Amino acid sequence: MADSSYMTSRAILSTTNDNVDKINIRMIERFHGDEVIYHSFDSAEDDPYGYYAPEFLNGLTPNGLPPHALKLKLNCPVILLRNIDPANGLCNGTRLVVRGFERNTIDAEIVIGQHAGRRVFLPRIPLCPSDNDMFPF
Repeated sequence: MADSSYMTSRAILSTTNDNVDKINIRMIERFHGDEVIYHSFDSAEDDPYGYYAPEFLNGLTPNGLPPHALKLKLNCPVILLRNIDPANGLCNGTRLVVRGFERNTIDAEIVIGQHAGRRVFLPRIPLCPSDNDMFPF
């Protein structure tokens, strides 16, 4: 799929996160080029003895958090899921297209709204599950 502008102006609605994950996998496969994978750094708070192995934590996908492995390709569309810098157009729901990759940042271009055309760097940020009662850690 060479035309990311087609995808940035559309949305696919789904009833479950599992379906969203499957759709995302199928869509990223349609883009040309090499896949770049960003892995999460998972750890449990209040776990001084290491009872929760990273492999176990990597397998969890709580509501409101991305999967452990975020798979992207150049020119693929993405939607921001957090408010990072609302004054500069980086807020929940902002649509962007991936333009490059760095070790801990993603080079992207805002494609919709008053900030369309602006190149931004999306940093790796710490995230916590929105439902704190879901896990005992």
